Parts: sequence; structure tokens; C-alpha cells
Amino acid sequence: MFKKVFPLSAILSLRFLGLFLVLPTLSIYALTLNGATPLLVGVIVGGYALTQALFQVPFGTMSDKIGRKPTLLVGLLIFFVGSLICAFSTDIYMLMLGRFLQGAGAIGSVVTAMISDLVEEEIRGKAMAIMGATIAMSFALAMGLGPILGAAYGVDFLFILTAIFAIIAIILLFSKVPTPPKIKHIYHNTSKTSDILKDPNLLNMIIINAMQKGLMTMAFVLIPIILTSESFGWEKADLYKAYLPAMIFGLLAMGPAAVFGEKKNKPREIFLLSILFFIASFFIMGYTHSEFLFVTGVVLFFIAFNMMEPLVQSMITKFAKVHQKGAALGISNSAAYFATFIGGTAAGLLLDISDRDIIGAVVGSIAILWLLWTLRLPNPTKYSHLFLAIDLVDMKKLESLESAHIAEWYINESEKVVVVKFAVEAIAKESIEAQILK
Repeated sequence: MFKKVFPLSAILSLRFLGLFLVLPTLSIYALTLNGATPLLVGVIVGGYALTQALFQVPFGTMSDKIGRKPTLLVGLLIFFVGSLICAFSTDIYMLMLGRFLQGAGAIGSVVTAMISDLVEEEIRGKAMAIMGATIAMSFALAMGLGPILGAAYGVDFLFILTAIFAIIAIILLFSKVPTPPKIKHIYHNTSKTSDILKDPNLLNMIIINAMQKGLMTMAFVLIPIILTSESFGWEKADLYKAYLPAMIFGLLAMGPAAVFGEKKNKPREIFLLSILFFIASFFIMGYTHSEFLFVTGVVLFFIAFNMMEPLVQSMITKFAKVHQKGAALGISNSAAYFATFIGGTAAGLLLDISDRDIIGAVVGSIAILWLLWTLRLPNPTKYSHLFLAIDLVDMKKLESLESAHIAEWYINESEKVVVVKFAVEAIAKESIEAQILK
């Protein structure tokens, strides 16, 4: 599994590393360019998430139609061009164009869909945890190196590094990433992308993903501003004292949460516990005057985020049919990036019109409503897969196979096997075999 997942995780992590490197100094750099205004600088910082949101669905759908690898190549090339434009920008509008192009190379949903193609469903949670851990480590590395490299060589150098990372990612794509199996799927009804939103399980996961990402952006806006304000008076160089322990505890919490959610089939319980941590973190950060308690709130936030992250992606790939994984992940990630943009904007507005305690109460109350809504969610049906050689299967019987306990079936033409996804606690595989074997 690791050999399949790590190259894809590395590709996504290289992309995020380049993006994260500029975050600590981007706004300061942008203000020095011709035509810069605070509003335009805000558009440059937050607009990346907007273009990410707009292009997630097209990229996910395109990957379902033309293949994952060609779609990843297109996204990385767009990201490469955008990074170069940012590096050689002479005014605010050129930088804005580059940032929008960086966001337009929206390959996150494609990478996740490709992992789900290559990794068996039973261990997909671990695969998503590996991907999430590499991204988290990229963020931690970027937060430490970004200000140092930016101060020594300039922010334009960081954008050149980002373009180099894109080239390395392309090399990894064609040298280390295996080609996903060719899948043939046959359904009685014509499937539409809109069907994804009609599926209550997928819709629930999309909402959870959006809420999680919106709160994440709010936290990243609020935490550094509060810590460097008069409330605590930290210097920017001291922020690692909050982020480092939060990253460590968050990464430690990710593995057990993924195992419990996947193996025990208890993702609902993990989601509820994560939301409780979100609620506690925002109330603590809003009301405490103790540095230790505030950092504790930051740690709780990162634990909540990292516990939830791999399970959300895994659940979406489980609920989506094989031919809709890319589109489902695209819609989910699109909603998440819109929420990212809205969360950051809302946090800025709240800082302008209210105090820290009011912000903590407002965000904490929203999270409480989220908790009450999530209480109604059931745990998903536990599915397993039956793999049968094509030459053993009667194709006419297979095409007529219908059961409330069979989610779907498809043919892996690369490996010459028929795959049937069934509810393991409701129907025996021997019963399915009796219906379709020659």
C-alpha cells in the first residue's frame, strides 16, 4: 500500500509545500507591488481558494473521463505556469493572475480518487491518513522555512521553488505512480453528476468537509492575530510555540482515529468527538487570558481537524460509485474551498466588528449546531468486495444481478476480474457467487 500511496501523497505535498511557503510573507510582499491596495492583497491571499473551488469539479469529472494521470499532468502544468507568473510579477495584477492560475491547477480531488482506485477499500482510511500526514508535514515545514527563505532570498525566489516542485511532481507522476486499473462499469440507469447531491450519505460528507475547512481558515486567521495582539503580545517568531505542539498532537491523533473509524466502522463517533474538540477549542481561544490554555485550545483544534480529515475523504470514496469518485471528490473539495474562502472572510469581518470573546461564542455556537445535526447521522453500511475471475462469471447473469444489499458491480479489465461491492452483514458472498457463476 505504501508504495502506491506515497508517490501520490508526495505529489500533492510538493504542491502544498510551495503554496504554504509563501503564506507567512505573501501579504507583506504584495503590498510592495505597483497598484497594490489592502483589498487587492486580500483577494490575492484568499482568491486562491476561490479558483480551487471553481475547478475541483471540472478536474474531478475530467479524470473520470480521460484518466487520472493525464488530468494530473494538466493540473501540474497549470500550477507550474502560475508559479512562474507569480515569481516574475511586476505589479499586483500580474501576481493576482499567477495566484488564480495556481489555484486553477486543482488536482486534490484527482489524487484522492486515484488513491481510492489503487488501494483496497478496507485499508483506504490508512491510505488517506498517510496522505493527510504528508500534507500536514509540508505545512509544518513551510511555516518554519518560509519566513527564513523569504527574508534571505525574496518571495519571488519562493515562487521559483514552487515551480521547481511542480516539475519534480511531474517526474514522480510518470516514474513512480502506477497506472490505475481500467474499469468498466455497467448500470441500468444513466448516471448524472447531480445524482451525487441526491445521495444523502454523500451530501452529509460534503457538508462535514465544508464545515471542517471553513473552521480551519477561521482558526488560521484568528490564532496568529490574537497571539500577536495586546491580549498576549507574542512576536511573530514565537508562533511556532503554538503551532509545533498542535501539529505533533494532531498527527498522533490521526492514526488511531482512522483505524477506529475504518476498522470498527465508527466514523460517526469520530466526527462527533472531533466536533466537540472544535467547540472546546474556539470557546477556550475566545475567553481565556492564559497563554497555556490558549495554546491548549490550538492543540485541541488541530487534534479535531486531523482526526476528521482522513475519514471524510475515505467516506466519500466509499459512498460514491466507482465511476463517480472523481466527480464526488471534486464537488466535496469545491464546497470545502468555497467554505475556506468564506471562513477566512468571515473571520476578518468578525475581527473588525467584535471582540475575541464574541468571536469565540459565535463560532462555538455554530459548531454546537453542527454537532446537533451530526447526531442524526448513522454509521455507514459496512461493505466488502467479492473478486471473481471474468472467465468464471456468466455475464448475462451478472448484468441481471440486483439486490438491495449490493451497492454496485464493475469489471476490472486490466486484471480480468469482476468486482461486486456488497453489504457484508446482510448477504453472504456465497449467495452472490451462486447467482453469477457459470
